Amino acid sequence: QVQLVESGGGLVQAGGPLRLVCTVTGRKIMGNGVGWYRQAPGKERELVAFSSSAETTNYAASVKGRFTISRDNAKNTLYLQMNSLKPEDTAVYYCTLRFIINVEGAYKDYWGQGTQVTVSS
Repeated sequence: QVQLVESGGGLVQAGGPLRLVCTVTGRKIMGNGVGWYRQAPGKERELVAFSSSAETTNYAASVKGRFTISRDNAKNTLYLQMNSLKPEDTAVYYCTLRFIINVEGAYKDYWGQGTQVTVSS
């Protein structure tokens, strides 16, 4: 059974930092894509940051330069370091594992339950 468990969310003042942690069990993250998405009230879920199977990274324009995604394959854990937080970063943050099924590129996405991040102004 694959499980992704996020932690580290909470309430922070604007301009402050926060680090999210996602621990994965049941599948190895090494060689697979991992990422963070977020969903604010009344909005669709959106990509925040992604680390591909080749460990290249990409970020949403709104967080580039402020957020950093990283991974520890030995610990099967991914992180999202968030700096200079803004009230508009308030959302539920979800981690995801894009597990590569075969060499043709078929994959399956797994999701965590989400962690709330609230940034006060």
